Amino acid sequence: MPDGKTLFEKAARGIRTERTPVWVMRQAGRYLPEYRALRKTVDFLTATKTPEIAAQITLQPIDRFELDAAILFADIMTPLEGMGVPIRFAPGPIIESPIRSQKDVDGLRPLDPDEGVPFVLDALSIVRSELPKDRSLIAFAGAPFTLFCYLVQGGGSKDFMDARSFLRGDPEASDALLNLLGKSMIHYLRAQARAGADALMLFDSWVGLLDEKLYRARIQPVMKNIIQEVKAEIDRPIIYFANGGSALLEAASEIGADVIAVDWTRPLHEAVARLGSSTVLQGNLDPSALFASRDELGQEIDKVLESGMGAAAHIFNLGHGIHRTTDPDQLGFLVDRVHETSERLSSDREG
Repeated sequence: MPDGKTLFEKAARGIRTERTPVWVMRQAGRYLPEYRALRKTVDFLTATKTPEIAAQITLQPIDRFELDAAILFADIMTPLEGMGVPIRFAPGPIIESPIRSQKDVDGLRPLDPDEGVPFVLDALSIVRSELPKDRSLIAFAGAPFTLFCYLVQGGGSKDFMDARSFLRGDPEASDALLNLLGKSMIHYLRAQARAGADALMLFDSWVGLLDEKLYRARIQPVMKNIIQEVKAEIDRPIIYFANGGSALLEAASEIGADVIAVDWTRPLHEAVARLGSSTVLQGNLDPSALFASRDELGQEIDKVLESGMGAAAHIFNLGHGIHRTTDPDQLGFLVDRVHETSERLSSDREG
């Protein structure tokens, strides 16, 4: 870009651009035939830990679509191994020795990104060198509560009852774990920015299981500290996605992130009404809309763009990750439609 900032970065900093930038969560993944072909030759963990392969996968959707940002192919659990937590995938993450006490928390070590996840930093450097200059590179981390859920539960769950029970039943050990995870993600995000990331994202996949009072008391202070500490050292826009967090929208917006990502359960104009017109939003098409007819899909895309017009700026995305059975051509249609409609809306607004 002439001024050194991409459309995505401008929007992430609250600047309305000539069209709405677009990318989608999980855009580097199983819905792409080129990804599936590559994965026949390498397992998931090896792919994430081999910088050249991770970089190749990251760039696959950029080579195919006119997306405005790439997001690094990685897993939110990866930093935990660098903290001394053995993890295997079958296919989801399995932790053989879950955290259930203060002693277990004391057995963890803070993350040193250079020692614990050097392959992530190398992959970012490779992508940054190969990514077109008009596209941004997003790096990410799991938010502390989401990592907490997996660490305590020992794997995936629909309700993470063991983790939620531990949060309430042993608040001292729980807060120690959340703070350790928060400090480690500060180091992780800073290191990713130094390695070439243009923007950072925090995924809070399971925070929607909490009520607002508990979120404000136990989670929000940790999140605020992450944002403050990262921004004290590096100047990168930060996106926060509280999945299933419609009830937490105001509390989530108070942590200091530059962009609030919204899931598909509430229209963006409701988020603007609740948070104010100075808010920058990301989202929030229902991923299932990509299975609709082109006419219906186009209408749904247009509705999201129109709904986001009241925000200070808007980054188009899905309200969750793209499903693995999605037809890639549907995403190609989405990207083109976002460009076409947002340019028209922008022109109408200026006129």
